Amino acid sequence: MLKAPKNLTPPTAPTKPHSFSHHGDTVSDPYYWLKDPGYPDVTDEGILGYLREENNYYEIVTKDDKPQIDALFEEIKGRVREDDEGVPYQHGLYDFRWAFTPGKQYRTWYYRPRSDGPFSGEGLAKNWDVLFDENTAADGLEYFKLGIIAISPDGRYMATSADTNGSERYTITVKDLKTGEMLPDTLTEVSGELVWAHDSQTFFYVRVSKEWRPYQVRGHILGTDSVGSNSDGSGDPIIYEESSASFFVHIHATGSTDYLVIRCADHVTAENHVLDLKNTGLVQKSASSVPIFDGKNLICASPRRENHDYSVDHAGLGFVIRSNKNHMNYGVFFADGPREKSWLEQLSGNETRYIRGVEAFDSFAAVEDRIDGLDQITLLSPDGSACQIPMNEAVYEVGLANNTEGSQGFVRLGFSSLLTPPTVLDVPVSMASGECQPAEPIVRKVQEIPSGYDRSNYRSERLMITARDGARVPVSLVYRADWQKNTNVPMHLYGYGAYGLGMSPSFSVPRLSLLDRGFVYAIAHVRGGDELGKGWYESGKLEARCNTFNDFVDVAKSLTEQGYAADGGISISGGSAGGELMGAVLNQAPDLFRGAVLHVPFVDVLNTMLDADLPLTPIEWPEWGNPIEDAAAYQNIKGYCPYTNMEAKAYPPMFVTGGLNDPRVTYWEPAKWTAKMRSLKSDDNLLIMKINMGAGHGGKSGRFERYYEVAEEYMFLINCFEVGLGNI
Repeated sequence: MLKAPKNLTPPTAPTKPHSFSHHGDTVSDPYYWLKDPGYPDVTDEGILGYLREENNYYEIVTKDDKPQIDALFEEIKGRVREDDEGVPYQHGLYDFRWAFTPGKQYRTWYYRPRSDGPFSGEGLAKNWDVLFDENTAADGLEYFKLGIIAISPDGRYMATSADTNGSERYTITVKDLKTGEMLPDTLTEVSGELVWAHDSQTFFYVRVSKEWRPYQVRGHILGTDSVGSNSDGSGDPIIYEESSASFFVHIHATGSTDYLVIRCADHVTAENHVLDLKNTGLVQKSASSVPIFDGKNLICASPRRENHDYSVDHAGLGFVIRSNKNHMNYGVFFADGPREKSWLEQLSGNETRYIRGVEAFDSFAAVEDRIDGLDQITLLSPDGSACQIPMNEAVYEVGLANNTEGSQGFVRLGFSSLLTPPTVLDVPVSMASGECQPAEPIVRKVQEIPSGYDRSNYRSERLMITARDGARVPVSLVYRADWQKNTNVPMHLYGYGAYGLGMSPSFSVPRLSLLDRGFVYAIAHVRGGDELGKGWYESGKLEARCNTFNDFVDVAKSLTEQGYAADGGISISGGSAGGELMGAVLNQAPDLFRGAVLHVPFVDVLNTMLDADLPLTPIEWPEWGNPIEDAAAYQNIKGYCPYTNMEAKAYPPMFVTGGLNDPRVTYWEPAKWTAKMRSLKSDDNLLIMKINMGAGHGGKSGRFERYYEVAEEYMFLINCFEVGLGNI
């Protein structure tokens, strides 16, 4: 086990009396004070001082490892093409592409007048102009994330949104591409989404509340004096405002670009409103008047009803809807108009077919579905006939990629597997017979690994492991081709299991650094994800939440019993809700694990679900339960909450991360976990925490900075097994 330095005293957070009572039950929480009452502004010096102490302890503990971390980083970086570039695409009047400049952290975006191609050879290299340089925009900033680049339909204006501190509060700016001037139309405190109307003078955006809830859609007309003194858009007409704190609002344009879709949803229920972008009803009667919105063309597709989830798209084919109204695994519906009364089901989900997504094209719909747990792409004709695009591997992930126009005659896919680097495929689609006929896929890009990669050096497999209640849990594994069972080599096990977000068996460039040092890497597809359909998700949430934790522990035990790992020879990691999973399994079976990495871990579930003022709490109640109103939900959450159920016993080494500006898992969750763990654990194993003081949920924003954080994590894992940096 990786021990804490004996000559170095770790930080000790003071305790302060605090308790809360609900449903006749009282809980003491002496580390509650780590939540700054002024959040999202964190100014309490006692809190900041403790976080700095932990960061300083981390730096001192890892100081001797810096040369090896640097070496790991250079190794990972060596697998990244420094001048990497994206596959060009077309939208409106332009061709677009992005590329990295060697040594730069961020992309540069390029554009040129729309061409007939080709997008290869000499045709790819000609006549590109710089559209937007993220490196210039990020200069001097600790954090930068581009939200969107949106060009007006007439090609004149470029609107961009960016987050500059990790808080996920974006700022919109507008540039005149003809003159090169920045317009005064700047908007702050927005979600980052933006959709232009056909008039090229109007765009729509989403405001976020003080608590970071996307709740209000506004329309902005260029040049109007409506942004207010604080750039808050206070003079822009409200198109839609969500009154329920449990529903978040998002917007997108349909594939035809003819409609704005306003989607209001929690994790189980949705409502969509559709607005004609050719005739928005947003007008300004005179140059000096305030714009108004008449609302006549805003149509509700289907009023919300509990547990009805649906989404809307449109192209030349008409409206295409994905809905679970008839089956929990969804169906695809075609319609002449958006209202539910006109929906006709063309493809039905069932117990083995899970429909994950759909995009509308002019003459067909492309469906992301999963059949018997395996990703598929199905093409759906207007008459309801369907065909699948063949895949040439047994275990993989595939999904719809950057399909920017409903009129395009091909489907762009993203493909990857545990052995195959990310690949972009264009599949031409013919409708000559009235039915979809996919042609041979055209490979547009395979991620290059400059330092070299030979897939024959690795193997992958998929297991089905029986959990304690009889459920069969899929597990994906990858390892070197010379690996053998019962050789006591290290294993790393990853898991998530929440929100119906399945963890696909995809390729990872950094992961090769573990595989080449003898590690077996495994992904436990535990309940709570959607790997086996919506029922797999439902059986890992609310009162069934403990199934997720039990699955992970049972997978670890079975992998040990089958000889994939030695006793106590598994390290584990997970982030966000996967960090909650880590906390729960560490409480349940700490002896199973050699070490654990908890990234931005959602470990203080009970306190968070009791705080309705936090941005994500109301929208999260359908996932975890509402412990404020429901005594059974309170007892259920209290029974598994990792922070609440920590005990005075031995735990394996732990590496905990967080972000001061994180609006999703607030910084005090990892901070409270670490503080309480230090006070309770009976072992002398290493516990370190690193809080990014200028970043949010995703950690550092630069591509190389992110890889450096991976190198830090991998060094911790290597140290847990004491195998050193060299191959074992």
